[in-house]
Amino acid sequence: MTTATPTESTAPPEEKLSFWRKIGYGVGDIYGGGTAVILSFYYLVFLTDVIRLNPALAGTVILISKLYDSVTDPFEGVLSDRTRTKLGRRRPYLLAGIPLVFLSFFALFYPVDFEQESSRFVFVICTYLFFSTIVSIVMLNYNALQSELSLDYDERTSLSSARIFFSALASIVCALVPMEIVKASSDVHQGYIVMGLVFGAFFAIPYIFTFLSARERKEFQKPPEKLNLRDNLIEPFRVRSFVIVLLMFVFASIATDTVSSVVVYFMKYHMGRGDEANYVAGTMLVFQVIALGFFAAYSRRTSKRRAFILGLAIWMVTMLFSLFLGPESPFIFVYIFAACVGIGLGGYYVSIYAIFPDLPDVDELRTGERREGIFGALITLTRKFSGAIGIFIVSNVIGWAGYARPVEQVVDGVTKLIDQPQSDQFVLVLRVIFVVVPLVLLSLAIFTATRLPLNHQTHAELNRVLAVRRSGVELTPELQNEADELTRRLIG
Repeated sequence: MTTATPTESTAPPEEKLSFWRKIGYGVGDIYGGGTAVILSFYYLVFLTDVIRLNPALAGTVILISKLYDSVTDPFEGVLSDRTRTKLGRRRPYLLAGIPLVFLSFFALFYPVDFEQESSRFVFVICTYLFFSTIVSIVMLNYNALQSELSLDYDERTSLSSARIFFSALASIVCALVPMEIVKASSDVHQGYIVMGLVFGAFFAIPYIFTFLSARERKEFQKPPEKLNLRDNLIEPFRVRSFVIVLLMFVFASIATDTVSSVVVYFMKYHMGRGDEANYVAGTMLVFQVIALGFFAAYSRRTSKRRAFILGLAIWMVTMLFSLFLGPESPFIFVYIFAACVGIGLGGYYVSIYAIFPDLPDVDELRTGERREGIFGALITLTRKFSGAIGIFIVSNVIGWAGYARPVEQVVDGVTKLIDQPQSDQFVLVLRVIFVVVPLVLLSLAIFTATRLPLNHQTHAELNRVLAVRRSGVELTPELQNEADELTRRLIG
C-alpha cells in the first residue's frame, strides 16, 4: 500500500475548499480571538480599577462562570449534535448568535456604578454568565463546522491558518484599539460604553459571512442515535488522542492566559511603561500573523504535532530572556521580546486548531457517530476554564502580594483613575508569575505532545476506513486489520 508524502496535496477534488469558503469560515474567529485578547488583557483591570471589585472577588466572578459552563457547555454540545434543520446542525446557532454576540459583549463591559460592592459583584456575575453562554453556543458550533468543511488533513490546516489569520488580526485590533477608545473619552465610564458598542458590532457582523459561506455535509445529517448522556459526556475522555490533545491545550492555554492577564501590570509597575502595554501586545500579535505561513508549511512538511512543539519551544526560550527586562532596558529589546513571543504563539495556535478537527474522526472510528458538537463544547469549555484558572490565580496572587488599586477621582463630573506606587514584594511576585508559571506549563504541554499519535499517515489510513464504513460496505480483512491497529494507536 502506498502513501503520499506530507508535502504532496492528497485532497480529492470534493475536499478542496475555495478561497472564499476559507475566508468566510475564517472571519468567524474574529470573535473568538478578539474577545480572548480583550478579556485576557483588560477584563481583570476593568473589574479591579473601573468596577472597583476586590481582586479576589474579581477572580471569583470568572471561577463561578466556569462552574456554570462545566454544566451547560456539554449539554449545548449534545443539543447541537442532535439538531436537525434545513439549515443544518450548526448554522442555525450561528445565525441566532449574531444579535446576541453584540448584546452580550456590550453588557460585559458596561461600567455599572452601584454604591454597594455586593451589588456590583452580582451584576458582573450576571453579565459574565450571559456572555459566557453566548460564547459557548456560537464557538462550539463554529469549531464543529471545521471538521465538516473538509475531511482532508492538510485542507484542515489551511482552514486553521485562515481562522488564526483573522483571529490574530482581530487580536491586534483588540490589543491596540479598545484602550484608545476609552482614553479618547474624558470620562472613563463613558469610554467603556463606547468601546462595548463598537466591539460588540465588530464581533457580531462577521458571522453573517460565516453563515452564508458554510455548508454542512449531508452524509453527517442522518437521524441521531437514542440519547445517552453517559456516552456523550464521558466516552470522549476514553479516547487516548482526545485526552492528549486536551492536556496540550490546557497547559498551553493556562500559560497564555496567565501571561496575558498580568502583562498590563507587568508593563506598568515593573517596566514603568504602562502606556506602551497595548503597543507591545500589538507587536506580539503582528509577528504571530507573520509566523502563520511558516508554521502552516512546516506542519505540511512534518506534522501538526511538530509545529506545536516548535512553537512552544520558541516561546519558552524567549520567556527566559524576560528575566533581563527592566525599567532601564532599551525599548527595542522590549519589542524584540514581544515579536519572538508572537512567533512562538503563531506556531501554537495554527497547529492546535488544525488538530482539533481530526478528533471527531477518531471518535467516529470508535462509535460510528459524528459528534463534532460535543467535542467543540469540550474544547470551548477547556478554553474558558483555562482562562478562568489563569485569571483566578493572578487576581488572588496580586491581591495577596498587596496590589494598591488606582484612586478614583471625579472632577467636574469626569472620572479619572490615579495609579498608586506598588511595593517591591508586589513587583517581585509579578515577575515570578510572568516568567516561571508559563515555563512550567509549556514544558508540560511539550511533554504531552510527544505522546500524540496523529500524523499525515495515520489520518489518511483513518479516512480510508471511515469512508468504507459510511458507504455501508463491509471492511475487507486488510482494512479491518488496519482499523484494529488504528483503534489501538489512536484510542487505546
